[in-house]
Amino acid sequence: MSLTKETKAEIIKKYGEKTNDTGRPEVQIALLTARINDLSPHFEKFPKDHHSRVGLLKMVGKRRRLLDYLQEKNVERYRKLIVELQIRK
Repeated sequence: MSLTKETKAEIIKKYGEKTNDTGRPEVQIALLTARINDLSPHFEKFPKDHHSRVGLLKMVGKRRRLLDYLQEKNVERYRKLIVELQIRK
């Protein structure tokens, strides 16, 4: 269910400036989006798993706060990211 090292490194390489640049909001949002998308099929199989659903909602909230921060700081980077990740707002 979790991201593999290779997948995580690929996301960091794509959205970060360096290989270990995990502090950029774009990288954090992309990693959260990958984890959220990875959890979605789990809930189709296990609809009564409420504990995992709480964790999913926390991840969605954190991603929303990071997106709001990025939108406030740099609108162009925000717009580019939501198009690339296909996040609607």
